[in-house]
Amino acid sequence: MRRIVALAAALLLAGCSHAGTQAGPPSRAVVLVSGLASTAPYTAPDAACGIGLPAGTDHTALREHLLGKGNSVFTAPAMAGPGQVHDTTGYGAFASCPAPLPAAMTVDSTGSVDLAGEHLARFINWLHTEKHIDEVDLVGHSMGGLFSRAAIRTLRAERSPIRVRTLTTIGTPWQGSYLADFVEGSVRLGNCLGDQFCESQMNGYARDIAAVHVSGSARELEQSYLMGTKGWNSLQAGVLDKIPVTLIGGNRFDHAGGNPAVWPNDGVVELRSALARDVEDTVLPHRQCRVVDDTHSDYVSMIAKLARDTALTWDPRVLDAVTAAIDGAATALDAPNRQGC
Repeated sequence: MRRIVALAAALLLAGCSHAGTQAGPPSRAVVLVSGLASTAPYTAPDAACGIGLPAGTDHTALREHLLGKGNSVFTAPAMAGPGQVHDTTGYGAFASCPAPLPAAMTVDSTGSVDLAGEHLARFINWLHTEKHIDEVDLVGHSMGGLFSRAAIRTLRAERSPIRVRTLTTIGTPWQGSYLADFVEGSVRLGNCLGDQFCESQMNGYARDIAAVHVSGSARELEQSYLMGTKGWNSLQAGVLDKIPVTLIGGNRFDHAGGNPAVWPNDGVVELRSALARDVEDTVLPHRQCRVVDDTHSDYVSMIAKLARDTALTWDPRVLDAVTAAIDGAATALDAPNRQGC
């Protein structure tokens, strides 16, 4: 009798041990990535800033929306300059946030795209080791889309165990920004066709470049840097081969008969660039596009005297489009390329 009981116990324990080694479904999270000159706090699904905007001006609405749809959401820390994120005051203020992560995992949103990508990749790897995340859906606003692409390349080169399921870019300058091209000289003030808001954006951006962004990611917004046979885009061929990409662009500002290098645009990025229309399929083989009549950001909406929800980062239609891109990941690679582009 004792032998039978012992054998039964052994079989039971063996069964439990075997079940314990079976791998469950991958743990997945959405990672939100800020753009040029942005400062954004690190947030987790259960931790955000207690004062001001819980996840900063670029991510608060999107984070809340995605959490409400049952996603696990993290915002990648970003600083307008090197170092850790600190509380901010003034426009888009936030404070009483989760403990800041080290500078090596914080995106310098004014530095080079590739360096920003390396820092973002470290953050994503940290999510794997510390938060047990196996798969991520990346959502990049503005240059955050380029930072995300650089991070994907780094993760691939390092053979990271974490998998990037999808990439969604919102107002990302895949081919550059007409504002940077104005500074570089390939776009002229006359291309504004007398539009005062267009002219004020060009002149204001030129001042910003001269004052604080004479190098790094702002200079890398030029079409001459990103496009061409030796451009940054060409060097990314193969990186997105197995990753479905959704591109969301805004066309709030338009001028009949205007140069497509400028018109239509969202106040910062021309629609042609946001939809990567001239980026080859060797670089971007699986793309879907969505166009909405929005501005680049709530800051652009503010200076244009428009409501906050006219911004790509706050429009419910964009929030739904991002959710749809994430939810449709399983079949996205089978869809026809360039739908809506």
